Amino acid sequence: MVGLAIGSNVDVPGESVTIDARRFNRHTFWCGQSGSGKTYALGVVLEQLLLHTELPMVILDPNADFVRLPEVRESASEADVARLADTDIRVFRSSKGQGDPLHARYVDLSPSSKAALLQLDPIADAEEYNVLLRTDVRAETFDSVGALSALRSSPDPGEVRLSYRMENLQVLEWDLWSRGAGSVVDVIDQRPRATVMDLGGFTHPAESKVAALAVLEHLWSRREHREPILIVIDEAHNICPPDPRTDVERALTRQLVQIAAEGRKFGLWLLLSTQRPNKIHPNVLSQCDNLGLMRVNSPRDLMELAEVFGFAGEDQIRRSASFAQGQALFAGGFVSEPTFVQMGRRITEESGGDVSVPMRVDSTIGE
Repeated sequence: MVGLAIGSNVDVPGESVTIDARRFNRHTFWCGQSGSGKTYALGVVLEQLLLHTELPMVILDPNADFVRLPEVRESASEADVARLADTDIRVFRSSKGQGDPLHARYVDLSPSSKAALLQLDPIADAEEYNVLLRTDVRAETFDSVGALSALRSSPDPGEVRLSYRMENLQVLEWDLWSRGAGSVVDVIDQRPRATVMDLGGFTHPAESKVAALAVLEHLWSRREHREPILIVIDEAHNICPPDPRTDVERALTRQLVQIAAEGRKFGLWLLLSTQRPNKIHPNVLSQCDNLGLMRVNSPRDLMELAEVFGFAGEDQIRRSASFAQGQALFAGGFVSEPTFVQMGRRITEESGGDVSVPMRVDSTIGE
């Protein structure tokens, strides 16, 4: 067993708690309501995986909470500082002017994903959909302006209609597109220990979902290589909601359901973090064999968690309603028995965090 030290036992003072790193070869559900310390605690686990395993991970990070993962805190030990300094962590930002830009290639998307992006139905929009199937462009030569001009001047009515659709939806103008340059999937294929994708700074709300779709689709297309990777999805309800409403959301959810159902044997392992179990598609949630549960107050949520995660007792799950910040229940494959943990300290810097209430200088509240 490769034990990852994550904190101390709430019920046995002074006893440290470890989880089995080998059991991340199955899907993990990480849950806790706002203010429970969920993101901070998740960082503790990810740091331990970086320090004590060779497992690559890609982190889909909608709130830029993990963009400082390469930065070590002053309180970290010399051994941890040295080990993390030798760890290949890449951070890609969706905000302009902040670090390496997060780019994907439009031409790398599958025809069905391009159709979802362009809101095309293979029957109702048969001619335009067929143009997508017939179009053969290379990533290194693709030019959005030239592509629109070529389609617009075509004698084929389907190509002309497709050009108007592309222009009206403005999808080729997105900052996400690399326009012939490198894509984040090229870096992921180099197998760095961690690839952090900040998804929150794009202008168009669909760009973050298409960025996630491009990566997940690419990983699935290479599944036969059987190269293990941990896919960490923070605020996962943004990526696989139970009721996807747009074509892109439906395509993204379908891909995640497929990875959840079949990805484990190919080395595609999910770690999904969210606030409530019912905010995740049930066909994804039901495939999780590890549980990290922080404070959850809702009786309905606690009941659902007890139904889905039968390897943790109902009383143990209900106890999470009384957790203090930073306390968690670990259950499933990565612990020998359900264990209550006070999470340890972070080694790397955390981004985000709560915003304080502005106070008057002469305030006497609490006196």
